Amino acid sequence: MTKKNKHASTLIDKEKRQTLKTLVKTGVLTGVGIQAPYVFARTKTTIRILGTHVTLQEELRQKAMDDLGINIQFEPKGSAAVLQKASMSPNSFDLYEQWSNSINVLWRSGSIQAIEKKRIERWGEINRLTKTGKLTPAAKLGAGDAPYKLLHVQADKQLGKQHTDSISFLPYVHNVDSFGYNTSVITKGIPYQTESWGWLLDEAYSGRVGVVNAPTIGLFDLALAAQARGLATFEDIGSLSKSELDHLFKILIELKRSGHFSGFWTSVPESVQFMARGRVVIESMFSPAVSALNGQNVPVTYAAPKEGYRGWHGVMCLSSSTQGREKDAAYDYMNWWLSGWPGAFIAKQGYYISNPERSKSYLSEAEWNYWYQGKAASEALRGTDGKVSVKLGQLRTGGSYEKRFSNVAVWNTVMPTYEYSLQKWYEFISS
Repeated sequence: MTKKNKHASTLIDKEKRQTLKTLVKTGVLTGVGIQAPYVFARTKTTIRILGTHVTLQEELRQKAMDDLGINIQFEPKGSAAVLQKASMSPNSFDLYEQWSNSINVLWRSGSIQAIEKKRIERWGEINRLTKTGKLTPAAKLGAGDAPYKLLHVQADKQLGKQHTDSISFLPYVHNVDSFGYNTSVITKGIPYQTESWGWLLDEAYSGRVGVVNAPTIGLFDLALAAQARGLATFEDIGSLSKSELDHLFKILIELKRSGHFSGFWTSVPESVQFMARGRVVIESMFSPAVSALNGQNVPVTYAAPKEGYRGWHGVMCLSSSTQGREKDAAYDYMNWWLSGWPGAFIAKQGYYISNPERSKSYLSEAEWNYWYQGKAASEALRGTDGKVSVKLGQLRTGGSYEKRFSNVAVWNTVMPTYEYSLQKWYEFISS
């Protein structure tokens, strides 16, 4: 090497060393081996989310990954399947998304850990529904597992309503459920006056009735229906005794054997297929299914039963096995759900968010007025699938957010007789 070339090489080496020193100083290379050819490559944290099709939608996953810079894996299943997997295998997920009726099962099995309230950035924005059980003073609390009863981790590690620094779940999406019916076959009823859970057991629709195959959900749809038709009475519909369950299922098994029920669905897409293909004209239904069917021009109305709704509250739970970077990313994802856009997105399928004012700016005035205020649609509105699901002038069945949540008959619930109810449910399904 000539003297000139050797001098140039020395200068280049010196510049390289100086550049590397600068990068280390600024933190870019902290903890990274300088010799590695992939110095600037960083592995994204991945979190695994187990839940149902209700919230585990691809558009939400993509948006969250873009906003948070993490990888997210969704594993959607039917209600019973996700609860079984989560309760038995906490190492198979980082976050769990379902409904408040799953909390007692997961907490008792040790599958979830407490969430630190101080790490929920918008805790102060979460409304009174989850914190006190009521949006308005005159609202009914509803029987069964009202979410506020299960939210806080008490000093004795049990779940209760006394506020503490730790919670069992993140309050986020929620709604009231009922049943949907095809108005080209069944005459449209009057909300809170003539629409009744009893229609599910009306012999006029025998052979064309669908029910959700979930023991902690479908059970209450059918209990409400039996009570509405005067076939059974319950001292506390949120806590059925063994004798009450025996009587109820005797009625239901007889109906099933006579061909009254056409099918039992396990996911929202399946419930849509049941109705779209004419297999059923009335069925247990979740709000996204109604939006999807209306988007397909299937005339389905979501009932506002005079007996009251079956209420549910979405829960986002942190696996007891999740630690480190994955735990931090899980908190980021929980906070993302309360950031505005996600709440606006799920409003378009009829769901509410626990801090609605944050999402208001992401909705048009027409959307906000229809979905939350109970006002007539001032323009055609599109659902999450981009199809028109609400026509101009249409009113949301049941009215405003406050009115609907003032009329909860029972919440999705795991009763003290849960194990016995499971046994009776599966006898019913297999009969």
